[in-house]
Amino acid sequence: MSRRTPLRVAVLLGGSSEERGVALASGCEVAAALRSIGHRVVSIDSAVGPLSPDREQLIRASGIGRAEIPVPAPRNPHVLPDAAVIAREPALADSDVVFLALHGGAGEDGTIQTLLEVSGIAYAGSGPVGCALAMNKDITKRLLRDALIATADWLAEPAPGEAVAERLGLPVIVKPVSGGSSVRLVLAGSIAEVDEATAIAGGGGDSVMYEQYLSGREFTVGILDGEALPVVEIEPVRELFDFDCKYEQGMAIETAPARIPRELARRLQSSALRVHRVLGLRHFSRVDFIVDERGRAWCLEANALPGLTSNSLLPKAARAAGIEFPELCERICRLGLEAGARRPEWTGAVA
Repeated sequence: MSRRTPLRVAVLLGGSSEERGVALASGCEVAAALRSIGHRVVSIDSAVGPLSPDREQLIRASGIGRAEIPVPAPRNPHVLPDAAVIAREPALADSDVVFLALHGGAGEDGTIQTLLEVSGIAYAGSGPVGCALAMNKDITKRLLRDALIATADWLAEPAPGEAVAERLGLPVIVKPVSGGSSVRLVLAGSIAEVDEATAIAGGGGDSVMYEQYLSGREFTVGILDGEALPVVEIEPVRELFDFDCKYEQGMAIETAPARIPRELARRLQSSALRVHRVLGLRHFSRVDFIVDERGRAWCLEANALPGLTSNSLLPKAARAAGIEFPELCERICRLGLEAGARRPEWTGAVA
């Protein structure tokens, strides 16, 4: 039981993005953890509405995407379903703080953060600008490059396979510019595969990005309340740390803390903090790296709302720092509550 006053927490999960299954799993784990230490929690699927306790239990027992709740066809295709739920759901306004356990789409690109901001609802996690910057990998890499943080070369517009190979070499990573969880990410080893991967990554009208493939050891660093957590090393069973490796048990070995020299760990933590600040992130995030055979660290991307499932990396990093999952979730909630208290109230006055 938490020693402090219990909070009324609305966990916003699910949503309408391609990462809906991950967001359902993350949110149900967060809700259960917060209840275990005495907080009063309601789970709200941002695309559908409140979840029943039975549905939460089913999602937790079934794993990612196996207890899916379909998103109903919108009455108005021009209105984001998440926006309609947020506008009508009183539990959000009645909560002390909203815990965002959303991934991808409107939940991570700043849209829902903006809706909460204009509604005067306190929430945990990065704000609209930070989310938008981190979600768009082209903009992220431009900001990293300007800040002299090493990142792989890239192209952020559709191009013929021959042009991509000439610029970036083969193999090459092909992925959506805005997305996460390695959804529609492809490692293309030939010109023909680049062209095929372009169609896959651009499915649904998304912008496509090509990124130079870097070989080396993969690491990730979580950030919590302005401090870097222990470095985690990721060793996927496949060449690429793809969706299955991220979310299926046994598909990757994740060592927390990483068994690396202290100097390398400090460099990765320092670089992760710089990335977090350059992108204007807050409360918590996760930054991914490749360290090549020469020992140089390359930033792959930043995650404004990293996964919080039972197999996710941020909770493993926190545990390596002595922070168990319920405490991690509570600390994130209180950071959101403090940020909401600092925000000036809207008075209706016009300057």
